[in-house]
Amino acid sequence: MSTMSDDSLFFTPATELAGLIRARQLSPVELVTAVLARAERLQPTLNCFITLTPERALAEARRAEDAIAAGRPLGALHGIPFTVKDLVNTEGVATTFGAVIHRDNVPAEDAVSVARLRAQGAILIGKTTTPEFGSGPLTNSPLFGSTRNPWNLARTCGGSSGGAAAAVAAGIAPLAVATDGGGSTRIPAACNGVVGIKQSVGVIPHSQAQDLYGNQTYVTPMTRTVGDTALMLQAMAGPSPVDPWSIGLRSHDYVAAAANPGDLRGRRVLCCAAPPGRPVSADVARNFEAALRTLKDLGASIEYFDGEGFEVEPIWRAINHTVWRARFGPLVERHPDSFSETFRRQVESAAGVSGVEYQEAMFARSQLFKRVQALFERADLLAMPTLTRSAVALEQDLFAPLDIDGRPYENVRAHWYPWTMPFNMTGHPAISLPSGFGGDGMPLGLQLVGRFQDDAALLGASAAFEAATGFMARRPALA
Repeated sequence: MSTMSDDSLFFTPATELAGLIRARQLSPVELVTAVLARAERLQPTLNCFITLTPERALAEARRAEDAIAAGRPLGALHGIPFTVKDLVNTEGVATTFGAVIHRDNVPAEDAVSVARLRAQGAILIGKTTTPEFGSGPLTNSPLFGSTRNPWNLARTCGGSSGGAAAAVAAGIAPLAVATDGGGSTRIPAACNGVVGIKQSVGVIPHSQAQDLYGNQTYVTPMTRTVGDTALMLQAMAGPSPVDPWSIGLRSHDYVAAAANPGDLRGRRVLCCAAPPGRPVSADVARNFEAALRTLKDLGASIEYFDGEGFEVEPIWRAINHTVWRARFGPLVERHPDSFSETFRRQVESAAGVSGVEYQEAMFARSQLFKRVQALFERADLLAMPTLTRSAVALEQDLFAPLDIDGRPYENVRAHWYPWTMPFNMTGHPAISLPSGFGGDGMPLGLQLVGRFQDDAALLGASAAFEAATGFMARRPALA
């Protein structure tokens, strides 16, 4: 088997790598060896891994090569390296949840999503960084420090799937398992110029959720291209007895949807830059209008909606932080010095939420679903900026003011990513796509939202936008 020798290998989509491996033009052993070497070289700069698994990955790559030589049937991801966010269970590999107290936690089995990728032949190379229990939009923790953005090492990679996004953007591995409870895939995707989807509820079974019915967190794909996102989704999707929302869902050909996007003729797009009273930076406003022109050039009709009723951060917080307090409150009480002040403060903030207030937030969540459904009576897609400004400074704190064009705003969640949280709560599919760069040279993202359980159509529209723009061709200038 021959190999590709230059850096283009690291930015070749998994859809192409899989074909090269099948055609015996690329060796799984040489691919995994090269990717591991890149991970080890960039780790001191980016700090995007908590654990690397070189011995196991190379052993699996050798077995992958043997299977090709023996002519055995190959999975769709045979020999393709992937990473897993350290919130998601990996059998026999430390899963720390980004928390000091779980430094030595080793699960006995893979999460369903991970097991499905491995069943298709994908090879785990390591676990990526996350703030404690995925608790914020900035990837730092007392366990490992801070993860840096490959486009600018002085900026955050976003969060909470920051390590996943930084690794993908830096060309370390083409596929990453991330998670998203309020934007945790889409925020870092926008910060790092990659593709991050939060699929419809139930499409990828969530085997670690504790409240199965009220769950608003998702295990997700993170990749550089829409085609690779579809490839991951195809492998990870499908019913499982562990997730009630997954049972009975129709199967879809996500790969075909992304591979044959066509144009957007006849598609109606409703768009809004920000909910009422929320700012967007001048860069983001310009970029959003340019993205809307691209959608229009592809044949879509564009209409604006006012964003009324999408001030959801207080509702999201009442639900989410109450869940955190139930899960992590006892841990924080027993080991207060093991957690960051920011994490402790979030868990403690839920103490003031009564049972009645929690249930009122769930009622509001139901109304939000109906509001989104009403928009889709006159639209095929919703469009908005993923974030209201580019990646913030590395040292930004969740409880410090957020700077947008020189003005400070309190409440990072409400002002930086007002558009990600709603769709965790409603279950609609939402994707962040690279949409260009700001005056600071940092990536910006467009969020498209699809009809409930129509992830395939969303991927098709996303692939059309990607093909029309070509932003995926740009790479961060890492030494």
